[in-house]
Amino acid sequence: MSDDLPHFPLLAGALLAALGVALGAFGAHGLRSLLDATALAWWQTAVQYQMWHAIGLIALAALRLRGSLLPAALLAAGTVIFAATLYAMALGGPRWLGAVTPVGGSLMILGWLALAWRVLQCAARRP
Repeated sequence: MSDDLPHFPLLAGALLAALGVALGAFGAHGLRSLLDATALAWWQTAVQYQMWHAIGLIALAALRLRGSLLPAALLAAGTVIFAATLYAMALGGPRWLGAVTPVGGSLMILGWLALAWRVLQCAARRP
């Protein structure tokens, strides 16, 4: 795992996963009768991306790849921004948050690309 903050990807993944399960259950049971179809779809998309990226962070921690802090930070920050804006809009937050959501998505993409770059760097060093 990374030399800097070695437990960050695992901690972030575990917390995002726990929150994702709770928010998924809340959406399915507590919000189903309160939100319209569009708002429920935003909620479901947020939960789905949050859970996938939580699993990705946990997998990244399992790799124990040196220099993985930047990809982990990008993935975690992107997930929080992406999901939080969708959750907020689903609950009646301002629609302009929809313009912020792609920032989170872009950070997630950058996180995966940073990880790919890091893997290629590590592979190039091996004989």
